[in-house]
Amino acid sequence: MDIIRLNNMIFYAHHGYYQAERELGQKFEVDLEMECDLSRAIETDNLQDTINFETVYHRVQEIFNSYKFTLLESVADKIAKSILEQFPVHAVRLRVRKPQVPLHGFLDNVEIEIVRRRTSR
Repeated sequence: MDIIRLNNMIFYAHHGYYQAERELGQKFEVDLEMECDLSRAIETDNLQDTINFETVYHRVQEIFNSYKFTLLESVADKIAKSILEQFPVHAVRLRVRKPQVPLHGFLDNVEIEIVRRRTSR
């Protein structure tokens, strides 16, 4: 199986547990890994035979801009399910980071990672 990665996509959005996070917004970082079969694209060297990175990026961006989630877990799950529905991928690994976490301490970021696989139909 082959892998396509979009690393460190950055979005400004209004997700979070605290009301101020949802009102003011903040930066989020996303890594997306898609497990797929790229053999046809390799054979033809044609964009229509692969997964268009730009289309994937804009789908993730659309989710960040169209919803307000309380939890990073919910954002990640929505993105993963959407990618599985819209693109010919077998599995998705998604990491969502929140660099500015409102806690009483210091850390670089908080990150969650989820893996979702296409179910047999």
